[in-house]
Amino acid sequence: MKGNGSGHTMEGLLQLNRELELKNLFLLSENKRLEEKLSKLCDELRYLRRTLFGRSSERVTDAGPGQLKFAFYEELAVCAASQPVNQTGAAHRAAAPSKRKPVRKPLPDYLERRREVIEPDPLPEGSKHIGNEITEILEYVPGQLYVREIIRRKYALKDGGVVIGDLPGGIPLPKSNAGPSLLAHLLVSKYQDHLPFYRQIEMFRRMGVELAASTVNGWTHAAISLLQPLYDRLKKEVLCCDYVQVDESVIPVLDKDRPGAARKGYHWMVRSPGKRLLFFHYDKGSRAKHVVTDLLEGFQGTLQSDGYVAYDSYEGKPGIVLLGCWAHARRKFEQALGNDPPRAKYALNRIRHLYEVERFAAANLLGDEQIKTLRMEKSLPVLENLKKWLQKNQPEVLPSSKIGKAISYALNIYGRLERYVSDGRFHIDNNLAENAVRPLALGRKNYLFCSNHQSAERTAVIYSLLGTCKAWGVNPVVWLTDVLDRIQEHSVLRLDELLPGKWKPESPRCSSDPLPSIPAAAPVQAAHA
Repeated sequence: MKGNGSGHTMEGLLQLNRELELKNLFLLSENKRLEEKLSKLCDELRYLRRTLFGRSSERVTDAGPGQLKFAFYEELAVCAASQPVNQTGAAHRAAAPSKRKPVRKPLPDYLERRREVIEPDPLPEGSKHIGNEITEILEYVPGQLYVREIIRRKYALKDGGVVIGDLPGGIPLPKSNAGPSLLAHLLVSKYQDHLPFYRQIEMFRRMGVELAASTVNGWTHAAISLLQPLYDRLKKEVLCCDYVQVDESVIPVLDKDRPGAARKGYHWMVRSPGKRLLFFHYDKGSRAKHVVTDLLEGFQGTLQSDGYVAYDSYEGKPGIVLLGCWAHARRKFEQALGNDPPRAKYALNRIRHLYEVERFAAANLLGDEQIKTLRMEKSLPVLENLKKWLQKNQPEVLPSSKIGKAISYALNIYGRLERYVSDGRFHIDNNLAENAVRPLALGRKNYLFCSNHQSAERTAVIYSLLGTCKAWGVNPVVWLTDVLDRIQEHSVLRLDELLPGKWKPESPRCSSDPLPSIPAAAPVQAAHA
């Protein structure tokens, strides 16, 4: 074969060309891989920046000037005239309302008034009183400790022996000197106000009372053990419902096999939206499928959850309807805004329409049948169109990208996501369950971990009871004080009377005015007001 005058044969040139083509293909493949990696790292950076510095709300309110609107939006505008609606569309931004001057709200009438009367000095002789100028200043007195001193008189009998009065009921821990009100304060401060015991002990020290950490821990463990039968009753009440929401959340637990190290444990939460009851369940910290299977054994009804695979076995199971959560699906698309803005915004705006229907129903206090009718008319067409859009776009995006994962997540559970329209009782999302586990997340940022599995189980008990108090708008301190005062002498057959939804205070040491049921607008009225 002839050369080309430069020392290279034709065969050598062809070989060189093939090598260059292969190298070019390799470089193109490597370039694509690096672009995908860069895109992934950029997505992670956007997510971390959003987590650290951005807003936490995932709600989408700006649909854009070209976005189509539902016919019932005119009705919604009439409704919005009497109730504020958070809208930030272009039309609303163009005509920004004028700023209002701040108005100081009057202090509630039920607060105690400690009056000071000031006369003019000097007061001219012959002056006539014509009225008062009243200035109200809100003051605060820190919590105070006091000693309940029980004096039991002893008498000597004529024929020998001694008689003494019996200790009254209402002492939850007879071998300790902790009263029910102190125990209630300790438990609520830690598990609802997220104050670890060491901070509370320091606060007591400033009041002049020294308490050992081991003493406080012993008190709370014993108090929660007293509440265990009430927790069991609450758990039974929730599992008897035919519609529950389930979620799980992390709780770090110290590992006895690795001193100083913590393992990732999980609390499972089951909530009944209809009865406003909930409970937490801890099974050695496991998140395995068998935990929820054992927990919900025998359950018949509707189960709402996120897309965690542990719930997949309930799909198609006789007697059980599985619902999805649109808040979780929306979150995936919101996280994909930096990856593929056009697709992510399209999906978010369709989901926004679904939530507009729910807000309209809530604002107009619609009944279950009315909600179902409204959803069938307004939400179902949106759901059907969104499903077609997801199916069309899935092959066009990278499966490993944020938008690809969002589309796959929604399509994999779309049957569950659209079932909520079939019954007005069902919720569009699992947010009630997520709100119930929020105190758990706040608590672990403060007290960091549970010392062992038994401690995590006790945590589940107290979170269940305090969470139910919150759902019913009941003051947890007043409720716990009364229940700890009565529970040892209360009939086991009537334990449901002590649950927050049915509870009526009886203890004379408790305020007779608990917080009202939802909406809980006013605090407990002072006993001396």
